[in-house]
Amino acid sequence: MTRIGEELYAHVGALYPIFRSITGPGLRQTLDYIGRQIPLRVQEIPSGTQVLDWVVPPEWSVRSATIETRDGRTVVDFAEHGLHLVHYSQPIDRLVPLDELQEHLHSLPDQPTLIPYRTSYYKESWGFCLAHEVRTRLRDPAYRVRIDTTLAPGSLSLGEAFLPGDEAGEVLISAHICHPQLANDNLSGIAVAIALAQKLTARRRRFGYRFLFMPGTIGAVAWLHQNRDARARIHHGLVLTCLGDPGPPTYKRSRQGASLIDRCAAHVLSDEGFADRILPFTPWGYDERQYCSPGFDLPVGCLMRSPSGAFPEYHTSADDLSLVTPAALADSLSRLDRILSMAEDDHRPVNAMPYGEPQLGPRGLYFSPTDDPQPFATETLLWVLNLSDARHSLLDIAERAGRPFEEVAAAARVLSAKGLLRRAEVR
Repeated sequence: MTRIGEELYAHVGALYPIFRSITGPGLRQTLDYIGRQIPLRVQEIPSGTQVLDWVVPPEWSVRSATIETRDGRTVVDFAEHGLHLVHYSQPIDRLVPLDELQEHLHSLPDQPTLIPYRTSYYKESWGFCLAHEVRTRLRDPAYRVRIDTTLAPGSLSLGEAFLPGDEAGEVLISAHICHPQLANDNLSGIAVAIALAQKLTARRRRFGYRFLFMPGTIGAVAWLHQNRDARARIHHGLVLTCLGDPGPPTYKRSRQGASLIDRCAAHVLSDEGFADRILPFTPWGYDERQYCSPGFDLPVGCLMRSPSGAFPEYHTSADDLSLVTPAALADSLSRLDRILSMAEDDHRPVNAMPYGEPQLGPRGLYFSPTDDPQPFATETLLWVLNLSDARHSLLDIAERAGRPFEEVAAAARVLSAKGLLRRAEVR
């Protein structure tokens, strides 16, 4: 656990210095890093392309941005922190009166030492973010504002990796990659997704797994525009975000509310003592709201630790490398793997001897309370046998019996090996 946690944290550390936005060089640098860890196909969608009800915006790049006093003293410098500049700020180079400048400044009076994160992707504007304690010291009648940016025709970069499975159907794993220098709300999801893809590559898979690394909102909208058949292919999926902070795990249900991924995630969190951390779907948050839009209605939930907006460091400069920990990242990966393994293993078994109970003793399957610890209790075997009628899945049985899914699945495997169970035919 320690080794994998350190590997996950190393991904976060490597990506943290890169300045990212929804387009531009930093986005490609991030995709290039991911592509060195797992096989990745990168697609570029030209600016101006219509995607559903949206249009791919111009590409934005930044060279420098400062606020200076008239005698040349720098007050705010983008080079010192990527959050200082409002994303998609227009270029400017002029002396700005303080009253006008204040209209373009963003700070947090209740968190006076932190820099907030602000964007203006689809509205022509400019602005700076700064610590409120710095803002309150602005006294000069005017300041020199220099923003050296370019907004020009370019493209939107999307990264996609696909791992085929033995059966038809796909699992969608999505992580946004557009936030600058935000370790938990951005990089933790990327790191966990990379590690999950590496784990899945090394083992046999029932379903195909499609990993998406894209800027928030516009990336998911563009992918859905190109994949209108997603509803027929995607069996379930997860948006990954905020997986590195010390808070307890949280799962936000898909719009469907009771899809397989919703039930698997709820079963795992309840089994681990976090039943109160299962949230209903809301059309606010991350890209699950795009995948769950009514025309697509994909069974895609959101796995996180502290939800967006629910931790004080959210969208501020305090969401740095000190907020995420190797232990939290490794714990999140382990839980994610458990949820997806459950979805892989779930099926509807059929009792091959449904008339009365088969005799377990001669088959070496009857365990008394005084026997050495077994992977499952005799009672679990009886539950599986009794409910294996082609109508109940293993997850149904686990929920009704009040047993961990893994125990029920292990019992089903043993019963199958003894010829007492078979899988129901998929129709």
